[in-house]
Amino acid sequence: MEIQSLTVSERILLAETLWDSVIADDAEIDVTTPQRQELDRRLATFEIDQDPGSTWSAVKARILSK
Repeated sequence: MEIQSLTVSERILLAETLWDSVIADDAEIDVTTPQRQELDRRLATFEIDQDPGSTWSAVKARILSK
């Protein structure tokens, strides 16, 4: 089956099914040392300023206004 032959809705459902299968395995996702360092840096920044960032609606509005 060609993925491109699926409708957008069918491809989204397929992606959701794949993601659910990853979560169901309860497998750990490998993170590289630089990725771990970046995550640690971001967490430390958040713990200092407690800024949760922008809401999805605000981000979407910014994107759509361009």
